[in-house]
Amino acid sequence: MKEFNNELLKLLKKSSCPFTCIKEIKDILLKNNYQELNELEDWNLSYDKYFIIRNDASLIAFNIPKNIKNEFKIICTHSDTPAFTIKPNPDYYENGYLKLNIAPYGGILNYGFMDRPLSISGRLILKDKNNLKKEIIDLKETIAIIPSIAIHQNDKANTNLDLNTDVDLMPIISLNKNYNLKKLIKDKLNINNEIYDFDLFLYNNEEPEIINNEFILSPRIDNITCTYAALKSFINNFNDNINVLAVFNSEEIGSNTFEGADSNFLIDTLKKICKKTNLDLGPTLANSIIISADNTHAKHPNHDELSDHTNTPTLNEGILITKEINGTTNSITSSIFKKICEDNNIKYSYYTSRNDFTGGSTQAGASLKHLSINSLDIALPMLAMHSSMELIGINDTYLLYKVMSKFYQIKYKLENNKITFK
Repeated sequence: MKEFNNELLKLLKKSSCPFTCIKEIKDILLKNNYQELNELEDWNLSYDKYFIIRNDASLIAFNIPKNIKNEFKIICTHSDTPAFTIKPNPDYYENGYLKLNIAPYGGILNYGFMDRPLSISGRLILKDKNNLKKEIIDLKETIAIIPSIAIHQNDKANTNLDLNTDVDLMPIISLNKNYNLKKLIKDKLNINNEIYDFDLFLYNNEEPEIINNEFILSPRIDNITCTYAALKSFINNFNDNINVLAVFNSEEIGSNTFEGADSNFLIDTLKKICKKTNLDLGPTLANSIIISADNTHAKHPNHDELSDHTNTPTLNEGILITKEINGTTNSITSSIFKKICEDNNIKYSYYTSRNDFTGGSTQAGASLKHLSINSLDIALPMLAMHSSMELIGINDTYLLYKVMSKFYQIKYKLENNKITFK
């Protein structure tokens, strides 16, 4: 468990935006002998391990076993996290400071990003003579900050902190009005080409850490924790199942993008696998399961009134089966998952939110718009969700890895009136 969580801390640090997250996952897959495929090319699949990337921000990996069976075991997570995107023409000089024009990405906890060290990562489009090329970048060092208003100047700061995202959350980067973001990036990274366009994020640059051997305190816990557990379990389980790992971008903004879960990325990939392996897509999907793994809310230490009456655990209480009205979990898929947990002594419980709170959709839910498949939503409990620093239990992250590994290994058959385990 210690080694697992130490490696998790590294990915939490490096996954500063969807582009750097997928870049890190790609490097890990390549080191484990996975081959990268191109969506634009014909695939020649054999007994091997593969992955494809769409728009530099989403990835699907899969294995082809020797004895192919007509079933997929799919785990999906997401690569994006609440942060700030940097708008075009971002530089403006006001009140003696050079500031960046930014927009909140996802439902951020506004005050959680104030007075924090901020850096920049993302994708650049560089102009090279008559050609364009892309480059994934991460400045890694702190270059901006969003200063809060002192308590002496805002006597309501501790009683009614109402932050305007177009006024209070604009970061400063310099006192020099002649400096600008493109020049800063080119100087820091020694880039000579023109920065033609960009997809850039402003992110919290603080170090992840383990506290009292019980908690992980870090930026981007939602959802890099589930992503790493899924990645680790996927790599360690090349077996007779067609195991699939899908890491989608855009979950925090609704998944409705070219590479998001609410796109054709997953279904097109599964169709190609079936075509190249002579599997019938319909029966194969009917015999398959997709698990959506994300984070949800633990019982708050100071506000029990925010929890459901019977289904809100604390940290380090194990994996959560989320069963919400707008989710995808049903009694069949939850029973399969519960049996995996019980057979392997893995703690689990249910999670539901209060009726007067609105929960988010899941990756599986978005994917089901494009493919019919048995589905399950699971989660890790956490605190301070969507703040720039979040909190999770170190036991839960490791248990998620264990149960995902068992899911990739398990053999069962879905029949009309029973589920047979082999």
